[in-house]
Amino acid sequence: MAFLRQLAARVASMLGVLVVLTFAVYFIQRQLPSDPARVLAGRTASPEALAAAREQLGLDRPFLIEYVHYLGRLLHGDLGISVTSRNAVSSDIAAYLPATLELVFVAGVLALLGGLLLGVVGARDGWLSGAVRVISVAGASAPTFLVAILLLLVFYRDLGWLPAGGRGDTLVVSEPTGLRLIDAFVHVDTAALADTVNHLVLPAFVLALSPAMAIGRVLRSSLRATLATDFVRSASAKGGSWPAVVWRHGLRNALGPALSIAGVQVSVMLGGSVIIEMLFSWPGLGNYLSDAIANSDLSAIAGVVIVLGVAYVLITFVVDTLQILIDPRLREPA
Repeated sequence: MAFLRQLAARVASMLGVLVVLTFAVYFIQRQLPSDPARVLAGRTASPEALAAAREQLGLDRPFLIEYVHYLGRLLHGDLGISVTSRNAVSSDIAAYLPATLELVFVAGVLALLGGLLLGVVGARDGWLSGAVRVISVAGASAPTFLVAILLLLVFYRDLGWLPAGGRGDTLVVSEPTGLRLIDAFVHVDTAALADTVNHLVLPAFVLALSPAMAIGRVLRSSLRATLATDFVRSASAKGGSWPAVVWRHGLRNALGPALSIAGVQVSVMLGGSVIIEMLFSWPGLGNYLSDAIANSDLSAIAGVVIVLGVAYVLITFVVDTLQILIDPRLREPA
């Protein structure tokens, strides 16, 4: 019962954050000096056409009234009309979102595996611990764009092992999900699968580098503290090997802080993917957002911000829930 109360409180908090997010996005959208109605109607539009465009965008009504209508449209999946593509923003996002999800998912898996490896190896005394600490600091402090450029110079220009950008030229026979890794695997299309993996390696690695270092640092500190406790020392004194003690007694008790930072880092990767997609010409929300900014497409910009914000809040909610399930000490007393 106590867990359900905690869950309900987190759901209410999540909904409150989403309302604040939508209000902030709409407020900023209304306060910007650029006129979306002018962009929609055209620079040479007549006053009648401009008035019709303002009515279509809901700019002729009072702020709070229009915000309520705006919130209602969002609940129905209506993010407005893109003045650049003349399509519904929700349709545009649905077309670009799978590429971003695929990139972030692969990068998230790499970040979690890399962070787990760095944390476990770094928790053991010896020269490896110092080496992991140096690697973590260097990897976390390296600018993303610099790492991307260096990798492109080495693996694309000099060695020619990996492509410079794009999502791949070999299309899957059918792409119902828009996730090429899954679609190619389901259709056993090895050529498309290999091409997709080749194009994913560099952007996913660059996107995962800094989060992996952050997760590894937190897990290393938490695991070292856990391994120093009496009950873990007792398990080790009974003859258990170091890997067995870490696996059976250390990791579960040390995963709480690492899981928390992992959720934050995966959420940050959603925002960081915008830069990575621009650097590697990845056809996802990042490129869509950059085009929208260049064309002052406020509806598209607001739509992408809201989608990324909702994803961030949902990931945080899932991580908080998992922490309560993994660590009973975080549960409220019944």
